[in-house]
Amino acid sequence: MLDWLYEIVSQLIVWIHAGLSVVFPEDSGWAWGGSIILLTVLLRLVLVPLFVKQIHASRKMQELNPKVQALRKKYKNDKQRLNQEVMKLYQENGANPLSGCLPLVVQMPVFIGLFQTLKRISDAKPGHSVFAMSSDLVQSAQHANIFGAHIPDTFLNAWSDKTWSAIVITGIAVVISSCTTFFTVRASMKRQPAAAADANPMMQAQKMMVFLAPLFGLFGLGFPLGVLMYWVTSNSWTLAQQHYIYKRFPPPGDQADDSAGTAGAKTAGSKPASKTAAKPGGSAKATAGKNGQAPSGIKARLKKEPEPEVEPEDTKPKVVRNQPTRKSRSKRSGSQKR
Repeated sequence: MLDWLYEIVSQLIVWIHAGLSVVFPEDSGWAWGGSIILLTVLLRLVLVPLFVKQIHASRKMQELNPKVQALRKKYKNDKQRLNQEVMKLYQENGANPLSGCLPLVVQMPVFIGLFQTLKRISDAKPGHSVFAMSSDLVQSAQHANIFGAHIPDTFLNAWSDKTWSAIVITGIAVVISSCTTFFTVRASMKRQPAAAADANPMMQAQKMMVFLAPLFGLFGLGFPLGVLMYWVTSNSWTLAQQHYIYKRFPPPGDQADDSAGTAGAKTAGSKPASKTAAKPGGSAKATAGKNGQAPSGIKARLKKEPEPEVEPEDTKPKVVRNQPTRKSRSKRSGSQKR
């Protein structure tokens, strides 16, 4: 049923392999492994607009989250009405919760097509072709060597055959693919605010993916080395792309926090030194301590207010004269006071 998809994926691999054969030997693992990596990179380049659209959709969901929470409180006892009002809110504001799934939806057919193509190459008998690949190319791909492992090798098959070089290479690929899957999903979740977890349906799926990431390593034990190479390349690209996009276009909340911190620093550093000197006994450190901020700027460090000189105390002992106290008239005369 999906043979048309497998034909497309295999034809792309053949074309890329033909281009790399100009630089590397045709039967080498560098030519075949490079074909898989370049196919992954080209696919991810095509998905960049979808990734940007995914970010915009996610931020739109964040903006609508307070209204969604208000609707939840208003229709907490009527789930059907709540769903209707939430979908109406999304339609009015042009938000689509499923936009975050677009990159994954596009990648899955290529992943399935590549998996089936490599599996057919691994199981192909001599003289048989696989989809758009001729029998000669199938034999070349089967014997392509990458550090002692072959493109169709899996960890389970290498373990049963006791091929230690293939065990090591496929095992490392399985571990790296599982780790990159975990860190990719975790990085995507950290970009989302905690308040938007209930409003965004993709957040629940991402939480499950964090815990299921180690299980993908178990499935990877049966994946061919070529599929693991695709998996590692795709996840590494996603991590780098997320870091670049979010650093260049930070979320509105982070941008507001950064601007507020910068404005506070400028306000603390823009106070003239004359106002500090106007206070008796004041200094730059005292003013900064009062405001809860450290003095900033070169002038504030160079032009420190001189501390007031302490007058030396008089070392001579003070003479204390005892003056006689004056008694009342009644005590002096000895008569009782009337």
